[in-house]
Amino acid sequence: MKFLVVDDEKDVEILFLQKFRKEIRDGVLDLIFAFSGQEALEILDSSKPPDVVYVFSDINMPGMTGLELLEIIKKRYPHMHVSMISAYGDSENHKKAIDSGAKEFFTKPIDFNSLKQEVQELMNNPNNR
Repeated sequence: MKFLVVDDEKDVEILFLQKFRKEIRDGVLDLIFAFSGQEALEILDSSKPPDVVYVFSDINMPGMTGLELLEIIKKRYPHMHVSMISAYGDSENHKKAIDSGAKEFFTKPIDFNSLKQEVQELMNNPNNR
């Protein structure tokens, strides 16, 4: 299952690779990284239909915000699963994300146990393979 992580902070890649190393090693999860909303769209648009099943995006990024990215993804690929993350657990961003179609909303620091549970549920769904 391909999982796209979108965050302008490059150290997030190291963190995700470390936290999901077992799933990656076992070949059940393929993580790809984009460091801007525009780069994420280029990755998603590079295969028709996209082979990415789940997008995990930061909200606060320069240029295109995660919320703007979410709206574009949901218009182009309405069935794609997208979860958002923010350093600020404010109710306004949470409401905007959920109202725009986000599956989940996480706050930093990321609770990787909850995220792994979310990913496991997606991997167990035969429609996502």
